[in-house]
Amino acid sequence: MAGMSKVGDLFGSGKMFLPQVVKSARVMKKAVAYLLPYIEAEKVRNSEQAALGNESLQSQRSGAGKILLATVKGDVHDIGKNIVGVVLACNNFEVIDLGVMVPAEKILDAALKEKVDIIGLSGLITPSLDEMVHFAKEMERLGLKIPLLIGGATTSRIHAAVKIAPNYSGPTVHVNDASRSVPVATNLLSEELGRKFAEEIASEYQEVRDNYTGKQSDKRYLSLEQAREKKFNIDLNRIQPKPKFIGTKIFHHFPLTDLVDYIDWTPFFRTWELHGAFPRILEDELVGEEARDLFKNAQTLLKKIIDHSLLEARAVIGFYPANSVGDDIEIYSDESRNTILTTIHSLRQQSEKGKGIAYMALSDFIAPKDSGKLDYWGGFAVTTGIGIEPLIEEFESAQDDYNSIMIKALADRLAEAFAEKLHEMVRRDFWGYAPDESLDKTDLISEKYQGIRPAPGYPACPDHTEKRLLFDLLGVPEQTGIQLTENFAMYPASSVSGYYFSHPESKYFGLGKIEKDQVEDYAIRKGLSLEETEKWLRPNLSYDPDIVLNPVENLN
Repeated sequence: MAGMSKVGDLFGSGKMFLPQVVKSARVMKKAVAYLLPYIEAEKVRNSEQAALGNESLQSQRSGAGKILLATVKGDVHDIGKNIVGVVLACNNFEVIDLGVMVPAEKILDAALKEKVDIIGLSGLITPSLDEMVHFAKEMERLGLKIPLLIGGATTSRIHAAVKIAPNYSGPTVHVNDASRSVPVATNLLSEELGRKFAEEIASEYQEVRDNYTGKQSDKRYLSLEQAREKKFNIDLNRIQPKPKFIGTKIFHHFPLTDLVDYIDWTPFFRTWELHGAFPRILEDELVGEEARDLFKNAQTLLKKIIDHSLLEARAVIGFYPANSVGDDIEIYSDESRNTILTTIHSLRQQSEKGKGIAYMALSDFIAPKDSGKLDYWGGFAVTTGIGIEPLIEEFESAQDDYNSIMIKALADRLAEAFAEKLHEMVRRDFWGYAPDESLDKTDLISEKYQGIRPAPGYPACPDHTEKRLLFDLLGVPEQTGIQLTENFAMYPASSVSGYYFSHPESKYFGLGKIEKDQVEDYAIRKGLSLEETEKWLRPNLSYDPDIVLNPVENLN
């Protein structure tokens, strides 16, 4: 433990990097696992001696505090949470990890039962943000004051300050990476600094809220009708040819060797909190040596995965006749276009732009039904997470967090590589609208290809519920084994899904904030209540649905 304290100090001062910390923790965990039977036996002897009046034998090393970690309900991503847990354990905190997809009541029950000092929530998909707000309200309802840490890829200091903190009177702190978790937890639990630190965070977050409110009030939006009048109009003479087949194509046991060259390694290093673009990061003056060692270890494990087929890559793609109708895309069963298989719903930008700039929706990239042009649309889902659970269990039972995190990070990279590879095959072969395409890896990462593959739940189409329509249309669960959680996260986590648009003018964009008139219109188109629609679109709302404007006053 003295050695791990030194590791924690070095990491906190920037003299040791995360991969080294996790490997050090592996040594610690293996040592503790070996020593545990002896420790437990001594505890029994001490308690027996204490019963006889020898209290001095009960002296034990006291920890820095007890912290409960969990990925919230409906979310399956846990790499970041696990890294935070390892770093906290290295700094003498007792960590209770409840895993993934944990409902609020289970987290709260465990927190009270274990008498934890801090609760840490993690989430990746945007619906998790609302789960965290709900959890904060539950803590307030129960009258708790346990400090609440918020982390995960979609979380932010602004969200924690604006959406979560106002619902909980206890300390709420956003932790953006593992290195910050230790000083935050230490300060919160310090007898001398705890109250002052919490007050400083509360004051800082109040300032964030004030600034955010001011900036939001300065923004201007077009009405939905106005935005539609300024839609993006594609060149209807450049509609791409019919795909080589209509319907679905399934891939099982796709060769992992074919994916290696499509891996974008830069996000892999970010997972390990080593920042810099690959391959330049390998020669970086500060982190280069550690980056090279990490990359070498990744290559070793990747080779083992491929040589022994430890993971399976599966996918399904589908192409269908399609036309847009307003902001929706009708997907037809065949060329007669008489039977609608499903309707994909898109959302339109409303934040005011400069003169002549279009207000885009994904439906703009498909020929309108009333144009008489025959157009097509595609969808896909891929995973490289089949078989990962036994590997994770094997590493974790061997107290090997390093390789447990490594296998998840590699599976994620392979899934993204599979999506990239498959999209190339679609452009060149299956749809064939770019048969002569010749792009190198840098071009692919820079998205210089024709067409796009946006994903439901992400900037252009932030509504995660649209995944259900895609999954039902392609038969994703049956064909690939990928399942959707109640909050529409994909399981296994190493999975990617999305749409294919082929038009040369289609482009990636962010929706931004939208007004209530569009939310109401969208709710009607999807057959949902306004409340349900606001729940799923909350991060993109330009207004707060919880604030009642012009409330009726009590006349009594």
